[in-house]
Amino acid sequence: MKVGLIGVGLMGHGIARNVLGRGGLPLSFLDHPGNQPVDEILERGGTALNTPAEVAAASDVIILCVTGSPQVEAILTGNDGVIAGLRPGSVVVDCSTALPQSTLRMAEAVKAAGGDYLDAPMTRTAKHAHDGTLNLLAGGDAEVLEKVRPVLASFTEAVEHVGPLGTGHRLKLLHNYVSVGFMTLLAEAAAQAADAGVDARRFVDILANGGGASVALDRMAPFITDNDREGLPFFVSNALKDIDYYRMMSEQAGAQKTIADGVHAAISAAVESGHGQAYVPELTRIFRRTEDN
Repeated sequence: MKVGLIGVGLMGHGIARNVLGRGGLPLSFLDHPGNQPVDEILERGGTALNTPAEVAAASDVIILCVTGSPQVEAILTGNDGVIAGLRPGSVVVDCSTALPQSTLRMAEAVKAAGGDYLDAPMTRTAKHAHDGTLNLLAGGDAEVLEKVRPVLASFTEAVEHVGPLGTGHRLKLLHNYVSVGFMTLLAEAAAQAADAGVDARRFVDILANGGGASVALDRMAPFITDNDREGLPFFVSNALKDIDYYRMMSEQAGAQKTIADGVHAAISAAVESGHGQAYVPELTRIFRRTEDN
């Protein structure tokens, strides 16, 4: 199968290199200023194209790996968008983090153009993308998923069919709310510990040997102890977007979101003070009484 990729960012770059390398599949991608450097992708045989429509016209499977719902909608339905170039029987696989209601609308638009749609957001990090060990939460028709599994296998460790269309994105927002919520809480506690003169390694060890043990702690610990932010290269502004999406989804469902509102307030303050491009582990520093401590 011929693969198209739109969004060669931190995650998409790893997807591209594994589709070409481990999968041995032909790949075209959208040439875009927001891409990571694509020298390796071109060297492995990837082809840069100028519009989403051109990518769609060259592909049996089109993978979207962009920021969120507005970007997905523009890429699919805009002038020279994916739908304009879609080949009958092609499959759009949306690996972005998006709103379930938008996902259902976009799936209908793709189906009307003769294609199929899966929402398959990613869990794990950019390192897992580079290593080809991402996990996907796939919503949509099971037969469509089986059709594209050989493509998805090239950059994943596990692909779980979680239900009908929209379920993947709903579960991703639930997952990211819990994950970002844990890390925001942890950063606030670590900031207070540092302001009080608590030894950072002792703080981490106490949590790790008790009720604070978690993947969130594992990812935050390198910054708490050694100011190493690279364990989680995830922008604070993207964390805020995910929490915003979760709150929107909760409002649409009539669900409680009291704690989510608190997480939103904490991260919003960090973004508003100019820290949107910091990585999430750096909230530990941003939340301190004075950042130069």
